[in-house]
Amino acid sequence: MSLFTPEFGLVFWMLVVFLILFGILAKYAWPAIVRMLDERADFIDKGVVYAQEAKEDREKAQADVKTLLAEAHKQQLDVLQQTERLKREMIADARKAAENEAQRVREAANLSIEQAKREAERQLRVQVASLSLQIAEKVMRKDLSSDKAQMEIIGKLLDELENKE
Repeated sequence: MSLFTPEFGLVFWMLVVFLILFGILAKYAWPAIVRMLDERADFIDKGVVYAQEAKEDREKAQADVKTLLAEAHKQQLDVLQQTERLKREMIADARKAAENEAQRVREAANLSIEQAKREAERQLRVQVASLSLQIAEKVMRKDLSSDKAQMEIIGKLLDELENKE
């Protein structure tokens, strides 16, 4: 049983060596270990802060992207509305120009019709006058005492004139 029960001297020297070793470790090793642990904790804390800042930056960037997309969408709608408005204006202008051109063509046609009508009236008057002169000439050659004779002569003369044409 002497293996399991240490002697007092052994325990004493083990305690002395432990205390010396503990003193050396406490003076030199523990401050270095604590300093490295503090540095590591600071590094981890800075990493966490950096990660939070990166997350905030990312969220801000996402918000900016959403804002830019909304603005781009609004600009796109504005451009589409402006294009639609310009299209309607162009159609209205084209219609107005077509109406003006149609009015001008109608006025020209009316003027042409009026001139043709005047020319036809003038030619009709010339023909009526010519026919009247021809009829008067033929009437003067014959005696027209009765209405029946006058009607016969006029009918004959009209037939002659129709046959000439």
